[in-house]
Amino acid sequence: MAIATVNPATGETLKTFDALNAGEIEDHLIRAEQAFQQYRDTSFAHRADLLLKAADLLDADQDTIARTMTTEMGKTLVAARAEAAKCAKTMRWYATHAEELLADEQPDPADVQDSGAVRAVVRYRPLGTVLAVMPWNFPLWQVVRFAAPALMAGNTGLLKHASNVPQTALYLDELFRRAGFPEGCFQTLLVGSGAVEDILRDPRVAAATLTGSEVAGRSVASIAGDEVKKTVLELGGSDPFLVLPSADLDKAARTAVTARVQNNGQSCIAAKRFIVHTDVYDAFAERFVAGMAALTVGDPMEEDTDVGPLSSEQGRSDLEELVDDAVHRGARALCGGRRPPDHHSGWFYEPTVLDGITAEMRIHHEEAFGPVATLYRVEDLDEAVTVANDTTFGLSSNAWTRDADEQTRLARDLQAGGVFFNGMTASHPGLPFGGAKRSGYGRELSGHGIREFCNMTTVWYGPEE
Repeated sequence: MAIATVNPATGETLKTFDALNAGEIEDHLIRAEQAFQQYRDTSFAHRADLLLKAADLLDADQDTIARTMTTEMGKTLVAARAEAAKCAKTMRWYATHAEELLADEQPDPADVQDSGAVRAVVRYRPLGTVLAVMPWNFPLWQVVRFAAPALMAGNTGLLKHASNVPQTALYLDELFRRAGFPEGCFQTLLVGSGAVEDILRDPRVAAATLTGSEVAGRSVASIAGDEVKKTVLELGGSDPFLVLPSADLDKAARTAVTARVQNNGQSCIAAKRFIVHTDVYDAFAERFVAGMAALTVGDPMEEDTDVGPLSSEQGRSDLEELVDDAVHRGARALCGGRRPPDHHSGWFYEPTVLDGITAEMRIHHEEAFGPVATLYRVEDLDEAVTVANDTTFGLSSNAWTRDADEQTRLARDLQAGGVFFNGMTASHPGLPFGGAKRSGYGRELSGHGIREFCNMTTVWYGPEE
């Protein structure tokens, strides 16, 4: 794929970029290693000052970078501004909390006395340069949720961003430099996917983090495994949204619409499969379909647009194939199911709700990356859990019930990295984020995320004689 900004609302190529050559990549690796050798020993207070400066700059740049994101991948301008604000918030959170999260831990001497230790300490030290392979759908947030903890831990970062968001990638490079981070601490590499293997195998790269497709995750994990390097993977999801009889149906349906079409439906943690108890199925479906059908599809730069275009022509084609396959096999489109007739350019697709889904349909097994929801009618809680878990993914889940026993059961039995009751899945810097099954492994955010790229060192002190 060419490294280029192509406006998905018009299909127009606005700017192209040359990929770095081998010599330029080598220069970046040298700078990253040199920066790490100095930066690793800086104080938390110094790192925090730099990251807080970056947050302030990002706030000042919010509208400009939001317009860049909207232009490059099609999210609404309102959503892009919110993404920039969330990134600044997360930078401040890690600047405030990193030192306590990575503080030395001292086991009770009585608990380790039989090891011969007078005392012992567990320390968290940075690993080195971390390669981040990031996707286009949240082009600022996906990077910051890696970069903020990694930099606060004393690591350096190399970013290989998606090829369709090069201007956002370069902005991040510039942002950290403007904030005063030493040269080489954070660098954007404008390279294609074919360059990733050699970079990851380089001994100056200590670890990797990837958010993206299962195919990309398998590739990076296998290379890193061969090199015995740490990885964190987030590989998408097909999140269930369960609605049970005690739910507030009006609130559940309103939230369901937002949960499905956030980021134009192109979110790993967007609810995609709506699993509804038969007692409330018809009432919920009526509200949900009405909400989806009422959404405004249009220019993502307009303030009143709810759903913009998909990020690429291929992405829309892939979504159409899933819908067409389902309809051909007996599913019903309760709304949508086509390209908007009044949008003749750009990669738009109508918000769509399908029911009558069966296991023979591709959409039952594959992630629908766009504003398409599938409805399932279930007879009881047992069937709801079975349908929810009938996927290779396990990123997050949503459940609407006010029954405490049902909540206990679902928190135990839903196979996912998160269970959100009576609300929609969202990431927050203070909560660990990641998945189970083929949604990946490892965690981002919170204390768990910042420790992923640290060397947990046991320091043992024997008696001095």
